[in-house]
Amino acid sequence: MTNTLSPIDERLCFALYSTSQAIIKKYKKSLAKLSMTYPQYLAYLVLSEQDTMIVKDLGKALYLDSATLTPLLKRMEQSGLVTRQRASDDERKVMISLTPKAKALHDDIATIQKDVACSTGLAPERFQALLSQLHDLNQQLRSPQAETSINH
Repeated sequence: MTNTLSPIDERLCFALYSTSQAIIKKYKKSLAKLSMTYPQYLAYLVLSEQDTMIVKDLGKALYLDSATLTPLLKRMEQSGLVTRQRASDDERKVMISLTPKAKALHDDIATIQKDVACSTGLAPERFQALLSQLHDLNQQLRSPQAETSINH
């Protein structure tokens, strides 16, 4: 039996990659009006769930390492979207929080999310089903068992 390569349009990785690019493109256009990048938007979403959090925890939530996250947060701080400060109990920890300027963008961000969701053309129940499947897939791929189950 010989191994053959499947065409690109039959590859899950390419379907996810190209779809992700298309969605990010939709977000970028609207976020540019707020002077926000897509990665900054993702950080904004996580930070909007809590008043203050440790940068390390933000990195875990976004699956980003500190080498990627630190410059992103510095740019957000320069734009007046976040504040960063050392924790009083442990100076190794950097605390991050949204500024009032960032919090004021809440309604604009919600509108952008709604517009992008609507642009998918998916009915709400199909949208939620797809989202659930993608969460499940992400969790499966990041699980320790995924390391050992490559032999399909």
